[in-house]
Amino acid sequence: MPERVIADFSVKHLSILDEKGGVDELLMPPLKDEQIVDMYRMLLFTRLADQYALSLQREGRIGTYPPVLGQEAAQVGSAFAIGKADWVFPTYRELGVYLTMGYPLHLLLRYWAGDERGLKIPDDLNIFPFCIPVGTHVPHAAGAAMGAKLKREEIAVITYFGDGGTSKGDFHEGLNMAGVFKLPVVAICQNNQWAISVPRERQTASKTLAQKAVAYGFEGIQVDGNDIFAVYKSTLEAINKAKEGKGPTFIECFTYRMTDHTTADDAERYRPKEEVEEWKEKDPILRMRLFMERKGLWNEQFQRGTEENLKKTIEEEIKKAESAEPASPKEIFLYTYKAPSQRQIKQMEGF
Repeated sequence: MPERVIADFSVKHLSILDEKGGVDELLMPPLKDEQIVDMYRMLLFTRLADQYALSLQREGRIGTYPPVLGQEAAQVGSAFAIGKADWVFPTYRELGVYLTMGYPLHLLLRYWAGDERGLKIPDDLNIFPFCIPVGTHVPHAAGAAMGAKLKREEIAVITYFGDGGTSKGDFHEGLNMAGVFKLPVVAICQNNQWAISVPRERQTASKTLAQKAVAYGFEGIQVDGNDIFAVYKSTLEAINKAKEGKGPTFIECFTYRMTDHTTADDAERYRPKEEVEEWKEKDPILRMRLFMERKGLWNEQFQRGTEENLKKTIEEEIKKAESAEPASPKEIFLYTYKAPSQRQIKQMEGF
């Protein structure tokens, strides 16, 4: 049977900041020193808040918690590119995204302590609550983008998921819809190499996850997920493209989960220590620090002062979270419908 090539594609890989702190000046996004320092501060804020959360969990002060160690650049870098009017549909491991967008840490801690009011989103933030089921929020993002397109709103809709999420039907349905209707969607995969104990090579036979976008008719790009500049640049370009009506983009952030999937997991049972040690040398915060030191933006005094201030902030947020008034039983009824029904009003009389 004669063969005819009807489709050909390539997947770009973007890397700007290397492990020694050097950058490719031709690819470096135009950032002021103040912006670079702010990025580093948010990387550090995310890591320290993550460490505190782990300690709180071990002390029984919050419940099961999903650490973000190693994935800070993929979260902070992408969030820095998001505009105030854009909408975000996250998973449960987007601590850095929430903090960078200005979400109060005390509310996040209240949620992880079992108080769902912690995810009552502040009115000035366009971010949805954590999505715990894997992948189910991707069609929601496509639907929101469809609504924005119909209303001719110049916004982008950003959705996050992990490598395991690409094996879910919801992922394919959402991206297919985004491609067919050229929706303003930016799909960001934090490929941290492990979906709990399932390695990335058991998720797909594809050489990259980014190439899956080709099947849906739009661009997929792989970036060094531990390189905050590459993540920021690729996300900003994808958001601008979406707002210009040029359709969706799939960004695969090639990174690594340097700790357990959650506090209910023990990664040492299935993951080789040598692999973890190798990725520690690619630490996103370390390479940013080396870059800033070269530019005269980092020294030990700056590090100590920044850490002290951030720790004070985090400790104040913890106190605020733990001093919140208990929820009223009435709240079980208040958020089911836009307005309580007569039956609900009668049921609430007992509280």
